[in-house]
Amino acid sequence: MLTRIEAIERIVEVLDDEIVVCNLGFPSRELYSIKDSSRHFYMLGSMGMASSIGLGLALSQDRRVVVLDGDGSILMNLGGLVTAAVQAPKNLVIVLLDNRCYGSTGSQCTYSDLIDLGDVAGSMGFNVIRFHEEPDFKRVLEEDGPVFAHAPVKPGNADVPVIDLSPEEIIERFMDEVRS
Repeated sequence: MLTRIEAIERIVEVLDDEIVVCNLGFPSRELYSIKDSSRHFYMLGSMGMASSIGLGLALSQDRRVVVLDGDGSILMNLGGLVTAAVQAPKNLVIVLLDNRCYGSTGSQCTYSDLIDLGDVAGSMGFNVIRFHEEPDFKRVLEEDGPVFAHAPVKPGNADVPVIDLSPEEIIERFMDEVRS
């Protein structure tokens, strides 16, 4: 099983022109440390809202939108998944990096070891792709959405620095990219 940062590295390797919305805390810090891009929206707060932000972006343009989300955040806003499933944008990909804990707040356990979030997403209408061993994220990008890619990862956070951009810098350069 990969660590979360290893999974993010594998995802970044296959990205081209996609827009990325990354869950708050350590996942955003890990993505930033691997490859910073104006196409990446690093969430610094608003736990549970990455999928909703990704949905709004997917509905507003043709470019593929990839959401890197965590099990704790998904569980905080299951209504966002329902809305994404009903709206069903073909260009939306939600990647669940499932470490079975709230990694950015102290690694308290979630219930994703008891509730199969892939089954939940599938019951809503998502095209579900499950990874057990070596994830093939390129395949995820080739599927019609909305896609829910369930990628179990090891608990733990990489030792990466904080993002040295202000919230204003993050949103301004991201919005410039989205408008172009």
